Amino acid sequence: MLAVGTQAPDFELSAGPNQTLKLRELQGKKVILAFYPADWSPVCSDQMALYNQTLKLFDRHNAQLLGLSVDSLWCHKAFSDNRKLHFPLLADFEPKGAVARQYDAYDEQTGVAKRALFVLNEQGIIRWSYLSPNEVNPGADGILEALEKLDA
Repeated sequence: MLAVGTQAPDFELSAGPNQTLKLRELQGKKVILAFYPADWSPVCSDQMALYNQTLKLFDRHNAQLLGLSVDSLWCHKAFSDNRKLHFPLLADFEPKGAVARQYDAYDEQTGVAKRALFVLNEQGIIRWSYLSPNEVNPGADGILEALEKLDA
């Protein structure tokens, strides 16, 4: 995982059909990067549902949540529509895991993103990170504590 204090590598990924998102477009906002292994897995489904319910709390800190996995944009669209998610899911699909590798959040053995969280400040500097075992939902408490510290 990239260390706290590191400038977050910029990227551009598919956020939906005919839609891309560049990290640098979010300068001026705090950004939460939530790498996760796969749409539809039980833990990932619970984690993304929890974050969907926590969006209002993230908004209070002027923070944008981005979910990232190696699934395709069409898989993300079906997952997001089914779960009624209200934040972007970015497809780190081709080349597979390129962005996760930049953040040292790619599992070479399984071929999926690790369950890694990063909180970036308004200048794109990593201010908090956490790596959770893939079978454990890391919850939102660590993210909220990091956002509160940034606002202090």
